Amino acid sequence: MDSLITVFLPLALAVIMFSLGLGLTVADFARVAAQPKAFGIGAFSQLVTIPAVAFLIATAFGLPPELAVGLMILSLCPGGVTSNILTKLARGDLALSITLTGIISLVAVFTMPPLVAFFARHFMGLDAPPVDVTRLGISMFLITAAPVVIGVLVRRFAEGMALAIEPFVEKLALVLFVIVVVGALAANWSLFVANLAVLAPSLIVLNLALLAIGLGLGRVFALGPAQSTAIAIETDIQNATLGITVGSLIAEQASALPPFSLPSGVYGITMYLVTIPFVLWRRRMMG
Repeated sequence: MDSLITVFLPLALAVIMFSLGLGLTVADFARVAAQPKAFGIGAFSQLVTIPAVAFLIATAFGLPPELAVGLMILSLCPGGVTSNILTKLARGDLALSITLTGIISLVAVFTMPPLVAFFARHFMGLDAPPVDVTRLGISMFLITAAPVVIGVLVRRFAEGMALAIEPFVEKLALVLFVIVVVGALAANWSLFVANLAVLAPSLIVLNLALLAIGLGLGRVFALGPAQSTAIAIETDIQNATLGITVGSLIAEQASALPPFSLPSGVYGITMYLVTIPFVLWRRRMMG
């Protein structure tokens, strides 16, 4: 288990983020200026709406403190790489989805550490683990932002190679994601079973609420169906691997995946069970 925490988990996340970078171009970042309204709504939804909804759900369901912190960690994560695939399948605005995933992933390096520390103190009080914001930020930069930037540079200066290896790296990232999620559940199986009655419903409610709010924000601000679909999926699909990793980084004991990682591990499964029917519905609506 030590090697899973210290080696495999950061490596898996780095590969996943590198695969994200390979799919990004300079034009994706420039698109913020071209579509400021849609990007702004999507960014607000991810950076503000998700944590606010997660906080309300953690409080309303009375989650145990460690699981409540884990839920907040999950809510502070950027969108997952698979959000782009699901957006494409749903006939949403793929360019907007890619832009949101890439930029919010970089922004999260700065927003997550202080907010993780804040929510840990809020829910756990004196029992909260000491969160070194600077150390956490540096760790996140090395295993998230740096691989994304490397991927972008490879795509920019060696596009042929990037396009050749991208399918393999995407498949590898998916396999690693599954291994990480299964590992998180296995390491916390007794805790998961003990809290299944409250944890599973809270995460499914979070799933449904985020999809509805993301789609609703698009409609309220008069975005097109494709843009609204992209924002809904980006709001719902979280980078669960990052949540699991951050949970392990703040835990005092690193010999096993901690309870802080459990909500992200479970959400890594439930988010697809809830989102795939939504994707099929949107695909049929816009077909």
